[in-house]
Amino acid sequence: MTGTGEVATAVAAVIFDTDGVITRTATVHAAAWAALFDSFLRDRAARTGEPFVAFSDEDYRRFVDGLPRYEGVRRFLESRGITLPDGSPSDPPEASTVCGLGNRKNDAFLAEIAAHGVEPFETTLELVRALRSAGVGTAAVSASENCAAILAAAGAADLFDVRVDGLDIRSLQLAPKPEPDLFLEAARRLGVAPADAAVVEDALAGVEAGRRGGFGLVIGVDRTGHASDLLSHGADIVVSDLAELAVDDGLLVRRHPPADPDRRRPPGPATPLRPLLPHHAPDR
Repeated sequence: MTGTGEVATAVAAVIFDTDGVITRTATVHAAAWAALFDSFLRDRAARTGEPFVAFSDEDYRRFVDGLPRYEGVRRFLESRGITLPDGSPSDPPEASTVCGLGNRKNDAFLAEIAAHGVEPFETTLELVRALRSAGVGTAAVSASENCAAILAAAGAADLFDVRVDGLDIRSLQLAPKPEPDLFLEAARRLGVAPADAAVVEDALAGVEAGRRGGFGLVIGVDRTGHASDLLSHGADIVVSDLAELAVDDGLLVRRHPPADPDRRRPPGPATPLRPLLPHHAPDR
């Protein structure tokens, strides 16, 4: 399965982002962020007389997608020239602090999950199962402290050898994306070198983190029509869904040529495929 337009790569492990790649929760996050910031910005406009400019999809992609929630609050407010005190994680949701706003967003997200559950991308789970059958290690990564609950609600918790999430960011003092700390910690726990692992991400900060971390393959997942942005931030290839990928004889293979030629970086010098390394799942 190495014909024209296909990608074949040997990897020892594949590290998956959670929201938007494993589970259909990216839209829930985006809606919770929009509700939070639009309410905050309307109240601010009424107090100050400044014009109200709504939180946009572009704001979500550029400033909060893939980041821990307090960092997302901070970066978005900075983009609008707004400064608030950090406060503390124990701040109530109505507090006018970075942590207060982050807690308000988290409450909205958890309420949505409680009401409607979590739906996985079945094509992602199929790929994960195929990788595990081939002896390839798998990890789930998320900046969210709710990652374990999200994976459990989606019925996907047992499919990953390793999970690195927002709780680890806090306890291990890992830098958020676009720094590669989350992915490097996942590779360390899997016992593989970054060069022998692939990263799968839908966020700009995430593909940039994969590139900065020196991972052997960075796969962007474009569900919103921003393939060129994912490529420019570090993705080697972009797929619209992980149904485009398969595992064949120990290789991660692209099933079909991409419909959009912009979803693939221009070919460079041929690189020999690395042999598939034996994987031994670490103790949890």
